[in-house]
Amino acid sequence: MEYKDLTENQKIPVLGLGTWGIGSGTGADYSQDEKHVDAIIYAFHKGITHIDTAEIYSAGRSEELVGEAIKKFDREKLLITTKVSPQHLEHDQILSSAENSLKRLKTDYIDLYLIHWPNLAADMKKVMAAFDKLIKEKLIRFVGVSNFSVDQFRQAQQHTSNKIVTNQVHYNLLHREPEQELLDFCQEEKVILTAYSPLAEGKLVGGKFPVLDKVATKYGKTPVQVALRWLIEKPQVIAIPKSSSRDHIDEILGTLVRNLEKEDEELLDKSF
Repeated sequence: MEYKDLTENQKIPVLGLGTWGIGSGTGADYSQDEKHVDAIIYAFHKGITHIDTAEIYSAGRSEELVGEAIKKFDREKLLITTKVSPQHLEHDQILSSAENSLKRLKTDYIDLYLIHWPNLAADMKKVMAAFDKLIKEKLIRFVGVSNFSVDQFRQAQQHTSNKIVTNQVHYNLLHREPEQELLDFCQEEKVILTAYSPLAEGKLVGGKFPVLDKVATKYGKTPVQVALRWLIEKPQVIAIPKSSSRDHIDEILGTLVRNLEKEDEELLDKSF
């Protein structure tokens, strides 16, 4: 596994495992629990130690499945991200949401706790006071946000003495909005930009974009691996592709073998 600096004293893997859709997506679905837990355990065995979930994923079932999967592993070797929903951004709601996530995850602490989406009605001073309390009580280790603009990020940061270490946003070859301002900001401020939907929800699997297929053939890789490599070679960027199968996890890990040449990075930049 390759790593980047989350803080001066903490590394974060360039590839994590996303769990949106694990447990169903919206409501809880128990019919494929065994398959999903098996995929998470397999990912851990193969060296993917960062897993991303949220209280809203499958109405909490995603967190429960992660909790089931991690129980036989050394907790200190794992990095778990989860998120509080935007409708729960009152001070006491944040504390309650964190406690509920801890119970579902069956763990004593959350490594990265994120605000899932901005809520313009929330009092950011009180929001960040709740996060500070969670850090002081050692229930969470690091603070993050998701889907925040640069201005929203700055507003949140000014209300806490704890560094906001990541902004998780939609970013892939087809969705380039973070490049307008956010990517530069994260690189300048040493904030990790976590790319969710890095494969554009399956649109980058191959056969649809000749340039991507051509580059993949050159390296003896799949389009999926090239699309992920394009992301993680950017300073301060990591990716959290979702997978619920062993074959796809193996394919994701094949991303880690070889860097892209500059001319191919530029070709992909221009073509997409």
